[in-house]
Amino acid sequence: MKLKILWPGRTNDKNIKGLQDFYLKRINQLEKCELIETKQAKGIAEKFTTRIKKIEAEGLEKYFKEDYIICLFHEGKEMNSKEFAVLLEKISLSSARVITFVVGGFLGLEERILKKADFFLSLSKMTFSHELTRVILLEQIYRSLTILKGMQYAK
Repeated sequence: MKLKILWPGRTNDKNIKGLQDFYLKRINQLEKCELIETKQAKGIAEKFTTRIKKIEAEGLEKYFKEDYIICLFHEGKEMNSKEFAVLLEKISLSSARVITFVVGGFLGLEERILKKADFFLSLSKMTFSHELTRVILLEQIYRSLTILKGMQYAK
């Protein structure tokens, strides 16, 4: 299984970045996972929402290739960790493609990115900051991989 995670911009909070790096390192001990931070657009959200989303979409979509695309989306399917693990296994067994997770910026994802998705995933009915969402996604990917490999996650 090969995993790729895409999001616009770098994580600015050093504590969140530390958690992100912690889980990415653990994931890479189990499966190959590439993290790509694309161009983040700047501007006043109220004035430039469409422009910001367009710039970020252009940065994201050039990395799609023939990947199986999972977009994080508030209207996506909610799953428990075991169900998520089963989904990853099913995708990896049915296709040689890379499983690519796409996390939007602070304004979310542009419609054309959502149209390219093979699956929509919601991490919760609650709203999280885009930086915290990154850590939650990484933790759940790591947890799912430990489930698939029959490893004990926590003692």
